[in-house]
Amino acid sequence: MNARVLRTGLRRGAIELRQSFTSGAELFNHLFWPLLMLAVLWFLRGREFGSTGFLLGALTLPGILGMNVSFGMLTMSQLLTAEREDGTLLRARAVPNGVAGYLVGKVVSVAGGLLADLALFLVPALFLVDGLHLGPGAWAQLAWVAALGMAATLPVGAVLGSVLGNARAQGLVQFPVLALIGISGIFYPVTALPEWLQWTAQVFPLYWLGLAMRAAMLPDAAAAVEIGDSWRHAETAGVLGAWAVLGLAVAPAVLRRAARRESGSKVAARRERAVQRVG
Repeated sequence: MNARVLRTGLRRGAIELRQSFTSGAELFNHLFWPLLMLAVLWFLRGREFGSTGFLLGALTLPGILGMNVSFGMLTMSQLLTAEREDGTLLRARAVPNGVAGYLVGKVVSVAGGLLADLALFLVPALFLVDGLHLGPGAWAQLAWVAALGMAATLPVGAVLGSVLGNARAQGLVQFPVLALIGISGIFYPVTALPEWLQWTAQVFPLYWLGLAMRAAMLPDAAAAVEIGDSWRHAETAGVLGAWAVLGLAVAPAVLRRAARRESGSKVAARRERAVQRVG
């Protein structure tokens, strides 16, 4: 990827990011999830996890941060599917290196919006929840976990957006994602689940994102409620890194293949079906 493509992608992503905060519907999406998660924390703030003495709200807050990072995957997937349907990807293909610049722009806009959403949630949450332990290295760890987490999940979203045919198929993807949230220790420690579910959760990035966020924001003693009574930093970096390498290797090729298969007749047929559904 040359410098010109990178500059074009960065510029495109910055424009899309700015538009997402000036459009009413997209601005609502930026505010809805942070407010919903703050409401969840409000109801959990005084509850303890069993007899451990750890507040459930403090255990949940970092997990929510990890969950929100992984949600960039769904955003990326939904945007790519929508823009395949409306012909945006086809127009990008018509420009030299247009698909590469398009992908860079999408990564910039989705990642930027994701970081803004994390800040909208985290700043008030810090005043709402007791029991956190933000030591000298906490912010640095949150930063590298968020960066590695996005590298692990955004390419997966690009692959899904390249292969799923329409918005209806996108809706079906949300069901397994919701199931993963339920078994990944986001709202309740994963050690309370059956062992086979614990192993299932550890295959996917969501569990490791939540674990790494908890390691950054909670006292060392809180590791007692985790698998192996440990934060497992090396395993976290290894699993997230493996997902990132695999996704970054596969996503560009899959997106280029999807772009080559696009045509004006396919875009027109999709628009016709959309009009018929509305009618």
